[in-house]
Amino acid sequence: MSRIKATFNALKQDGRRALIPYVTAGFPYADITPELMHGMVAAGADVIELGVPFSDPMADGPVIQKAGEAALALGVGMKQVLAMVAAFREKDTRTPVVLMGYANPVERYDGIHGQRAFVRDAAKAGVDGVLIVDYPPEECEAFAAELRAADIDLIFLLAPTSTDERMAQVARLASGYVYYVSLKGVTGAGHLDTEAVGRMIPRIRDYVNIPVGVGFGIRDARTAQAVASAADAVVIGTRIIQLIEEQPRDQVVAVCSEFLAGIREALDALPAATPKNAAGR
Repeated sequence: MSRIKATFNALKQDGRRALIPYVTAGFPYADITPELMHGMVAAGADVIELGVPFSDPMADGPVIQKAGEAALALGVGMKQVLAMVAAFREKDTRTPVVLMGYANPVERYDGIHGQRAFVRDAAKAGVDGVLIVDYPPEECEAFAAELRAADIDLIFLLAPTSTDERMAQVARLASGYVYYVSLKGVTGAGHLDTEAVGRMIPRIRDYVNIPVGVGFGIRDARTAQAVASAADAVVIGTRIIQLIEEQPRDQVVAVCSEFLAGIREALDALPAATPKNAAGR
């Protein structure tokens, strides 16, 4: 059983929702990421999404784009990201880590290190899942099979505009969880309509029988709590980047941890999820 599945199973037994923070690897300091990941776990994170810096992040808003540019300028690429995961695994063998990014860094890594090198080295480092924004399900069956063979989950995005056909395609290949993008547009954009999210989740669950996480637009405990009343997980990225981007190095972990602890408290204040609206129906 994958670490992601084991984590969601344990949360389901307790009627709790997953907290999934996102941070760009190598931001705001090239060497801080493993330490920051440990701080996130101590503050209540259940899964960590680690952004792989890329020069053309088409789905990301200006905040995460800027973080990626800063990390690239510090020399952080896929090789360094995998090393960060391996360093994190020296002390934490339990918390799932998901790499989130784009096809180009994966394909470039394979081009440099050999065919299927990314999957091999990601598994060796301790990666549990990957979310490749520009790999639609109809174009990545072989990649999905390689990941399955390495015990790595392939996670897909769904959006308010996703058709029934697209949700069925995703359901066929996805594992771990699906990530519902609650807003049209890029990360950090727009106003989150929690009522619309509540209406969309049951529709997704008509097709998908793995947990549903919701991200984009979750900025505080109130919106996290509202989303989590319908979803299995909340994903928070842009707000974390905003909070840590101007911090001195010795304050980054503390600032992020304080924020996540408040989100964790809000999620745990919700009534226990029932079998009807919990993952794994």
